[in-house]
Amino acid sequence: MSASKIALVTGASSGIGEATAIKLHEAGMVVYAAARRVERMNGLELLGIVPIAMDVTDEDSMKAGIERIIADRGRIDILVNNAGYGSYGALEDVPIAEAREQFDVNVFGAARLIQLVLPHMRSRRSGSIVNITSMGGKIYSPLGGWYHATKFALEALSDCLRMEVSPFGIDVIVIEPGGVKSEWSGIAAEKLRTVSSQGPYKSQSDAVVGTLSSESTQKRSSPPELIGKTILEAVTSKRPKTRYAVGFGAKPLIFMKNRLSDRAFDSLMKRAAGVSNAAN
Repeated sequence: MSASKIALVTGASSGIGEATAIKLHEAGMVVYAAARRVERMNGLELLGIVPIAMDVTDEDSMKAGIERIIADRGRIDILVNNAGYGSYGALEDVPIAEAREQFDVNVFGAARLIQLVLPHMRSRRSGSIVNITSMGGKIYSPLGGWYHATKFALEALSDCLRMEVSPFGIDVIVIEPGGVKSEWSGIAAEKLRTVSSQGPYKSQSDAVVGTLSSESTQKRSSPPELIGKTILEAVTSKRPKTRYAVGFGAKPLIFMKNRLSDRAFDSLMKRAAGVSNAAN
């Protein structure tokens, strides 16, 4: 049995998940990269990373993935819950089915994987659970209600979990990325166009879509490798921080949220998104 740490990274077919899988692999860990789109992980497989087909909204695929790793390696030392997406739209416009899907992927999928790995970590009295939330788990932005709700929820679950599992030698680490170069902003913009590009929220929607899709937003965003490097530092630290805010805008915006009144922060975020106070 390998003495190297065994890591599972979800949402590993692109962006932060892919970069994290590579960073952990380069550090000598045995890495299982999980995603729905296995064909997009051929490059990771060529590096020696093990791809796994996993849908975090499907109980059977999650169980099968964990069982395979335990059968192969006998343990799981690190779980990186990265799978997630951004669904933007006015609260009034977003179908409740889409809101549930957002929670299923961003919250319940992560929580179920935690439930599945914890017995194995507890038996060894060690392990690291890394939950990728977002600076969006501490701040908020126009038309992002359901997305931010999932990230706020995952932050709260992580804090409670940290106290529950600390007696068993298990670390719970929250990573709060800021703006990152990835598919996330394009997906969020497309979701927003779908639900709020017409009707009373059209002007707000157009402004936020423009901000999410702008070239300047992508230029300012941090590379996903920065987040992967931070995750590596956290899981190899003897005493990791409970949370790491990293990437474009994360630290300053969280700082401003803590210092400004709600209405002052509302104005700041509206200006940043190009949203006017006037209704259509």
